Amino acid sequence: MPTRGLLFDMDGVLIDSEPLWRRAEIESFAEVGLVLSDADCRQTQGLRIDEAVSYWFHRTPWPGPSCDAVSETIVERVAALVQSEGEPMAGVHESILAATRRGWRLGLASSSPRFLIDSVLDRFGLRDAFEAVHSAEHESFGKPHPAVYLSTAAALQITPQRCVAIEDSINGVISAVAAQMACIAIPAPESREDPRFAIASRRLASLEALGEALEEFESA
Repeated sequence: MPTRGLLFDMDGVLIDSEPLWRRAEIESFAEVGLVLSDADCRQTQGLRIDEAVSYWFHRTPWPGPSCDAVSETIVERVAALVQSEGEPMAGVHESILAATRRGWRLGLASSSPRFLIDSVLDRFGLRDAFEAVHSAEHESFGKPHPAVYLSTAAALQITPQRCVAIEDSINGVISAVAAQMACIAIPAPESREDPRFAIASRRLASLEALGEALEEFESA
């Protein structure tokens, strides 16, 4: 099989961290007087945290702490929650092993800061699983801009058109599609019927079904 790249998002794909991000955001925004619901936080799921904070500040400005300070507080809380509660998504280790055995070269393209990415990889013993690991914090724009995916593909030296991205959020899927990649969406159960996921190439219930999906891309 000609070389292909399989690019994983991290939050919501490798680790069940989206609920942790929402908890940290709700608590941190409450401290500056902004009351957000779980549903509110889902609107910015997949965005880089500084862009998510900026999104809410421009809608409901608050006095006091800067956007950078609020972003830092959220990340610190998420990091602590990952260390104490972080669990891998179903099928993570098995799907990575299966894809590698099938000849796919693996990359990780995440909106999270690099130190948080490293923390997750170390926690799950995945430090050596990916040939390229890239954070959108190093890009001018985060998802849904395609930059983080394009940079990860470049690091693998594989054209975007020969890459498949795995995403859980609408913003992430848009990012991958904008990079001209095929995209497998694995939305959370409560978001699975969102019609916006129709732009993804495939929609799966979990990583446990990844092997069958990869067969389709290999035969294309």
